[in-house]
Amino acid sequence: MQQPSGGYTFSQNPTAIAPTRKKAKYRDPNEGTVPSLQTNLMWDKRIIRGNTYAAQVLPLSAQTELAFAEKEAQKQRKKISAERRRQKEESRKRSSTPDPIDGRKHIEIQTEQYLEELTDKVEENTVDTQTDPMMDRPPTPLFVPFKTGRDTETQIEDGDLFDFDFEVDPILEVMVGKTLEQAMLEVMQEEELEAMRQQQLQYEQRRKEELMETQRLEAAERRKYEEKERRKKQEMERLRREKDTREKLASRLFAQQFLKNLENRVFGRLEDEGWFYDTVQREVETQFFPWLMGRMEMEMDKKRKARNLVDDLIKNAVSKMQQRSDM
Repeated sequence: MQQPSGGYTFSQNPTAIAPTRKKAKYRDPNEGTVPSLQTNLMWDKRIIRGNTYAAQVLPLSAQTELAFAEKEAQKQRKKISAERRRQKEESRKRSSTPDPIDGRKHIEIQTEQYLEELTDKVEENTVDTQTDPMMDRPPTPLFVPFKTGRDTETQIEDGDLFDFDFEVDPILEVMVGKTLEQAMLEVMQEEELEAMRQQQLQYEQRRKEELMETQRLEAAERRKYEEKERRKKQEMERLRREKDTREKLASRLFAQQFLKNLENRVFGRLEDEGWFYDTVQREVETQFFPWLMGRMEMEMDKKRKARNLVDDLIKNAVSKMQQRSDM
């Protein structure tokens, strides 16, 4: 304990809490001082190193225990669900009371070992009581949590831990060097980006020029192709008109040659086929000659019959004359 004239200060070497078999809830005020044990805070397991917002990574042993506990819980859940299913199956297999027959109904009866009289009227008893007068509630005392742990103090003098100027000098040099290096890298990166931007602009300009030249060549090629197609269509149309003209001319010449003596040939053929005739000659051939031939056949039949009759008479007369001569 030191107390300089400038003000109150406290100085004590860091000490560790000695392990005890049974940890007391409160510190014994009569307990002596703990023996001085030198230790390093960086080797204390209670000190967490690193950032405070990163995810806590569990060690391998803790992960194994967590996985084992999860498996045990899953097994327990499966066991409980299997037991519930078994009970449900048993309750479903258990025989139930059959339905009553017609004219009867089920009633509830006592099946206990000792019978009890059941009445419709419930027994009632009246009981009175008197409470004490309401007393005021005392004020709630202020909650003061119990004190735990042990109080330990220490005092650090100037120069006990480190010299700020001496310790910060290399760190400052590194920071300044890194800052200058980062600044130079950023400047070089900006220059490189500017050069890339200029190169990209030149490339875009050259690409636009090439695109315009390509479009111009494509337009010229398109115009040539369209002109070629138009000339081809005109030539095909001219050939088609010439072909039509030749066909029309040939058809006209053939029609003239075909129709030149057509009338005489048609009338001659019709006359040969009998379409043009003399009415008197046609009437004689179709009406008079058939009638005349019919009349001639009738006369010939009559003469034939008369000749046959005459022949029969002559034969009969000759046969009779022969018979008479023989007699």
